[in-house]
Amino acid sequence: MLASTGMSQSGWVWQNPLPQGNHLSSVSFVDANIGTAVGDAGTILRTTDGGATWTLQQSNTTSWLFGVSFGDANHGVAVGNFSTMLRTTDGGFTWIESLSPTNLLAVCFVDANIGTAVGLGGTIMRTTDGGASWMQQTSPVINPLYSVSFVDANIGTAVGNGGVIIRTTDGGTNWFSQVSGR
Repeated sequence: MLASTGMSQSGWVWQNPLPQGNHLSSVSFVDANIGTAVGDAGTILRTTDGGATWTLQQSNTTSWLFGVSFGDANHGVAVGNFSTMLRTTDGGFTWIESLSPTNLLAVCFVDANIGTAVGLGGTIMRTTDGGASWMQQTSPVINPLYSVSFVDANIGTAVGNGGVIIRTTDGGTNWFSQVSGR
C-alpha cells in the first residue's frame, strides 16, 4: 500500500510491504548486532540482529542521506542533500534535523563526542560534542570529498573527486594532501 504526501520528491512514500524501495547510501554498525543504514528520500533503517531484519525509522526529512556514523550505541549523525544534518542521542529511534553550511557527503565518529564530516567544495567539519555544534576546518582542496575515516581521534583520511586524498595526524586541525597514485 502506498500513501500520498506532498513532501516526497516523487509524491509517494513507501509504506508497505517492506523491503522499502529507496536507494541506500551508507551504513554504520556500533557492534555485531546494532546498525543503521541511510539513503534516498530520508530513508533510515535500523537493525538489532546483525542485519537479518531492518526497521524503517522516522527521519522527518525527504533529503537524500549520503552518510551516517555512530560514535556509540546512542549517538549518531546522518548527513545529506540540501545541507541536511540529522542527529540522534537515543540510538536512532528519533532524529533531530539541523543544517550544515553546505552539502555534506560523509561523516565519521571515533567516539560519542568526536566526529568529522566532509562534503562539497572540500568542506571539512569537526565536532567535539557529539554533533551538537560543528566547526569548519581548513581544507587543502576545493574538490568534493566523498568519504572520511579515522583510526583514532587524531589520524584520519578523506578522499574525493579527481583522486584527492587528504590526511590529518592532529585530529583535523591541519590537513595535508597525499599523492593518490594517479
